Amino acid sequence: MSRNLTADLAADLRNRIVDGAIQPGEKLPSENTLINEYGVSRTVVRSALTRLQAEGLVETERGRGSFALTPPADGPTQAPGTRPVSSMEDRLQMLDFRIGVETEAAALAALNHTGHQLKAVHGALEQFTASSGHPAHSMKADFEFHRAVAAASGNPFYTDCITALGQTMITMPRTRLLGGEEQDSRERFEQVVHEHSSIYAAIADGDPAAAAAAMRLHLSNSRRRFKGSARS
Repeated sequence: MSRNLTADLAADLRNRIVDGAIQPGEKLPSENTLINEYGVSRTVVRSALTRLQAEGLVETERGRGSFALTPPADGPTQAPGTRPVSSMEDRLQMLDFRIGVETEAAALAALNHTGHQLKAVHGALEQFTASSGHPAHSMKADFEFHRAVAAASGNPFYTDCITALGQTMITMPRTRLLGGEEQDSRERFEQVVHEHSSIYAAIADGDPAAAAAAMRLHLSNSRRRFKGSARS
């Protein structure tokens, strides 16, 4: 019975996020509100939120609540064995993993990219640059940039890995996702644009060492920014 209640609650919240009733960056109703609204237990509510976290639709922060993320373009999918990314520790570990994977992918992209793949990386960079002030678009464009770099590596396993991680891998600081302090948010965004541009330039130059260094610096900075925003 509890399993059905969990599935029903997760399905309803999923539909509200995908349909736009709950916008990216918007806080979901509190646990107590969901308990009263749906007549379910706290365990059911938490299980439903954990399921949505695993699908990359929700991010939960201790003491702050749960927030909607940008749904994937083709709807939510959950690969077998997908780990929920629901806490600060999860996201920091995700970034550590990405540093190892994407640093090498960037180096290979500098060596192996085709003209079409390089154009795709540049197009994703332009879309990201144009997404300032639009957190939902920014998160999607950020993900597409990293997926385009992985594709340019010429090794489909890198592409499959990044695609499987989905947009939940983008550790956007809360100030950027929710449009926090405007000046701080703009400066953070411009810094990320600069870092993405450096990655693209190194790939376009065919310099694998520079591409790897630029990707490592970008993801290390992303880790530092996210850790700093989580403390604030």
